[in-house]
Amino acid sequence: MTPQSSILVPVCIALFFLQCSQVVTVSPPDAPVGSGLWLCQPAPRCGDQIYNPLEQCCDYDTVLPLNRTRLCGPNCTFWPCMELCCPDSFGSQKFVVKLKVLGDKSQCFSSPISTNCPRTNWEKPT
Repeated sequence: MTPQSSILVPVCIALFFLQCSQVVTVSPPDAPVGSGLWLCQPAPRCGDQIYNPLEQCCDYDTVLPLNRTRLCGPNCTFWPCMELCCPDSFGSQKFVVKLKVLGDKSQCFSSPISTNCPRTNWEKPT
């Protein structure tokens, strides 16, 4: 082994560990400590928090569990991790649930409809 190659190998190993030292390791809850995989990519962030995208989502800088539901209008529910609650039209009291488009900043006007929320009993049809 030449002097140059004997220095190059430890330097490459050190650089690898320095790159991976900035990320979080992921392991199952019952696995021994330190048995997780090293991920050499940034962990997903939501505002200033790190989250697990297999169990959580980021909704307007808030980490939510994937199974969280919210009301959309007075009598309709939706999953904020996967759907948007949108008024049916400007100034309308009727709501629709629309799908969030993966990888895009989803908006009501451009997302496909998932569910039409039922009208309330006291609402007059237009």
